[in-house]
Amino acid sequence: MSEAARRAHWRDLVEGRLPEAARPGWPVRLDHCFARILLDNTCGGPWRDQIRPPAHANMPLDRLDAAIALGEAVLTGHADLAFLNRRSLAWRGKIAPAAVPDALRDGGLILRRWRPDDTAPFAALNADPRVMAHFPRPRTEAESAAEARSCDLRFVADGFGPWAVEQGGRFLGFVGAFRIMRAMPFPGGEQIGATIELGWRLARDAWGRGIATRAARLTLADLAGRCGIRAVVAYTAAGNDRSRAVMERLGMVPSGTFPHPAVPDGPLRTHRLYRLERAEVTA
Repeated sequence: MSEAARRAHWRDLVEGRLPEAARPGWPVRLDHCFARILLDNTCGGPWRDQIRPPAHANMPLDRLDAAIALGEAVLTGHADLAFLNRRSLAWRGKIAPAAVPDALRDGGLILRRWRPDDTAPFAALNADPRVMAHFPRPRTEAESAAEARSCDLRFVADGFGPWAVEQGGRFLGFVGAFRIMRAMPFPGGEQIGATIELGWRLARDAWGRGIATRAARLTLADLAGRCGIRAVVAYTAAGNDRSRAVMERLGMVPSGTFPHPAVPDGPLRTHRLYRLERAEVTA
């Protein structure tokens, strides 16, 4: 589909098809409200902070495609519009966000909210070819800055997210949990926002010290105790033995493979899925 056709598809979706399909339980009925909800959730925060209006003309095509997919999922019942609206309103300060602790601690290991001075070390981490060996490519500085901001905004929308990891006063990366906000091709993954992923990315000099496992256990205990979430998934490229070893140390169970929809065809596209489902998780 051409760029012009994709942009026309977006306008038809938010100006026509969604308002015409409005149901009694939906929180909005007007075209600009549908656009707000879909764009905010695609951008991971208020869309005007990242995209110059009008969105239909200036939205980068990859994000436009993601917003269209989210709107189509609303129409098919694979995304809950009320849930998406609450996330959008929380980012915009229209509803009170969930209370979130400033930090989780295990001795000198600290999981905390993100700070502006994390941006530079996070960019260095994301530019390291060994750290990013199981990703399609390293991140640029601008991409890293946007990702760091998105990580912290997840706490506002959901009450949990990827914590910044600190030890000895140094930023080491992130470990935490986040809602999967795209349809995924594994059982249960088709409902957008319903599955919680456990994930981590640490600087190379933090490897081999048990930090990912300790921080993940802190995260799991917080999810279970504060958020009432006891079922999570984790996944990684099939060749990433180091991350798979962490999943297994956490007691996660292999649950097959799937082609990751955000990864191009090639050796990294096949991912191994792990699940953790238990009544209680303790640090």
